[in-house]
Amino acid sequence: MASKRTQPAWSVPGEGVNNSSNNNLQIFNSLTRSKNDFSPIAGKAVTWYNCGPTVYDSSHMGHARSYITFDILRRVLRDYFNYDVFFVQNVTDIDDKIIHRARQNYLYENYVSQLKERQSVVDDAKTALALIEHKLAEETDPDKKKMYAKMVESADAAIGDANMSTADLVAKVKDILSVWLDKVKGKEVSDNDIFITLPRYFENDYNEDMLALNILPPDCVTRVSEFVPEIVEYVKSIMDNQYAYESNGSVYFDTEKFAQTEKHFYAKLVPEAYGDNKALAEGEGDLGASGEEKRSPNDFALWKSSKPGEPFWPSPWGNGRPGWHIECSVMASALFGGQMDIHSGGIDLRFPHHDNEMAQAEAFFNTGKPWVNYFLHSGHLTISGCKMSKSLKNFITIKEALAKNTARQLRIAFLLHSWKDTLDYSDNTMSEAVQFEKTLNEFFLTVKDILRTHRQLPVEKKIVKWEDREKSLNQKFKEHVQLVDQTLRDNIDTKSACEEIRRLVSASNTYINEQKDLSNPNLLHSIAAYITRLLDTFGCVSIGDPIGFPADASSSSGGDREQQVMPFIDVISQLRQEIRKKATELKNGDLFKLCDSIRDDVLPNLGVRMEDYNAEDGQLLARVKLVDKEILLREREEKIQLEKVKQQEKEAKKKAAAAKVAEPPVAPNQFFRNEVSKYSQWDENGMPTHDQEGKELTKSALKKVAKLYEAQEKKYNAYLKQQSTMPAGDAK
Repeated sequence: MASKRTQPAWSVPGEGVNNSSNNNLQIFNSLTRSKNDFSPIAGKAVTWYNCGPTVYDSSHMGHARSYITFDILRRVLRDYFNYDVFFVQNVTDIDDKIIHRARQNYLYENYVSQLKERQSVVDDAKTALALIEHKLAEETDPDKKKMYAKMVESADAAIGDANMSTADLVAKVKDILSVWLDKVKGKEVSDNDIFITLPRYFENDYNEDMLALNILPPDCVTRVSEFVPEIVEYVKSIMDNQYAYESNGSVYFDTEKFAQTEKHFYAKLVPEAYGDNKALAEGEGDLGASGEEKRSPNDFALWKSSKPGEPFWPSPWGNGRPGWHIECSVMASALFGGQMDIHSGGIDLRFPHHDNEMAQAEAFFNTGKPWVNYFLHSGHLTISGCKMSKSLKNFITIKEALAKNTARQLRIAFLLHSWKDTLDYSDNTMSEAVQFEKTLNEFFLTVKDILRTHRQLPVEKKIVKWEDREKSLNQKFKEHVQLVDQTLRDNIDTKSACEEIRRLVSASNTYINEQKDLSNPNLLHSIAAYITRLLDTFGCVSIGDPIGFPADASSSSGGDREQQVMPFIDVISQLRQEIRKKATELKNGDLFKLCDSIRDDVLPNLGVRMEDYNAEDGQLLARVKLVDKEILLREREEKIQLEKVKQQEKEAKKKAAAAKVAEPPVAPNQFFRNEVSKYSQWDENGMPTHDQEGKELTKSALKKVAKLYEAQEKKYNAYLKQQSTMPAGDAK
């Protein structure tokens, strides 16, 4: 066994076979903990199974970390490297957590429907509170302990509030009542439909979240509840291969037997975790049987005998339900057979879940071949540096995150970090994403304005000669395209790819600012279109957007808002330019104010930003950009506030200057006597003769102080003269 506590050797799938799919792509493989050449089993066809949600509650940002990550990788493999990806994802709708939550919800709703008098509810709540206090006293896990403490504090306050209505009291103590009701009446729940209503509700909720995040739907979705007959047959085959045994109506995987077989290896992903009883227990779930049924504490359930109050299906071993790990082995095998290219999930699933999945599948096929060739695990997600936890009050659902930022901004935040490393969801992280989006959007809007202006030029002016600046920018364009390609081939490093995009935009903006109205539209269009294609590949824009972000995804009149409104805005812009020319000729300040008002007050309310700039010939021109109205109004308010601050600072400086002028200047014979940190002796006129250390001043130093003395004397005499000419009442 000791020799099997390090990861086994791994070889490139199909090595030695002519594989036309080689893209020089390397990807980080958890089976080797290093980057390996990506070589699918069947050329360009890629089989991929992703661990899906256990649907018993709302999806949170930890889920988003996994699903956005693998959506990005899937899109890159499909749309950049041109693989034919068949993506399968499961829905776990049979699970200990689901059973607990479904029973608790059902019993609580029944309790509410038969609501008793207030004192009876208070008595029940106190009994339930005692149960939670007992759990709190025995709990050792810090997060769970905080959760129980919070439940106790909240319930205790509600019970003690005599003014609270019965309905409000029941709602306030729902958490503790649900746990208590499940303990005393959970075994009475027998209808299987009760255990399917909850997961169906949260499956729909999950799908809505994925749609809101612009995550591609799986090519195939598998539900555990629809594969129970296949699971039973799968378990029977593992038993026939002598890698599992029955005990008290449950079936357990024999890890010792499997690990000792020469052609097999248990815990390929985390061999050092073999025997981690805590991790194994969490994998078995809260409703698992006692360890006495197992031959070894390392063994895990393939089939669980159902107890009263649990859903069940018939099997050769009696009524029961699938274990957690077996479901993915069966469903993936049903779609892919004995081998698949990619299996993915969150990094916390490596052991025991994914290790147990592989062991089951390889015990089922019993060929000695690996069931998975590439295991991809997304990194952890932290919230402002801390583990996400309800007890820490930093539990953030996907809906809550989308209330603060757009789906695109969340995706950009993921793109700006390595997919396999920890991502910290914080204000700083999202600020960086928002700024990156703004940088791109401003570039797209500028290029669109240049293209519109170019289309309006006469034919003879539409061809812009390529000078050294165009050649230089085009060379940088080629270099960044190559560098992006290298980053994506190196473990789909979107973080570095985004940095190359940022540098390309910066180079393009420098070119635009230098060329002003003489920018080459075709070159800029090529650059903007390339960046847009990348963003489309990453899932940041919708397919069909020619350049940049859509101006309005939900135009009520249909079609592209930009195409509809820009001709009218261009007319307004041209008319404004003519008014400015006439204002200059007439020297009419009111017309200038009107033009500024159109730019600063009227157009922002319509979602239009107008930016004045000087052309090469000195003519004042304007760029027109469609921008979200709320952004423009916020920018305008910030500008107003900034102007207020500047005005306040200006007035403060004026007051300070006036106060300084009002103060009488120091008499020249006292001017240097105040500087005791510099001088120690003075002559009868107040001129310094010795420095602080008592040394005589040098000739050059004496010459310098003499000039200062003379200047102060002039200032003082001017002040005396001013005072002598002022009326007696004004003199100070």
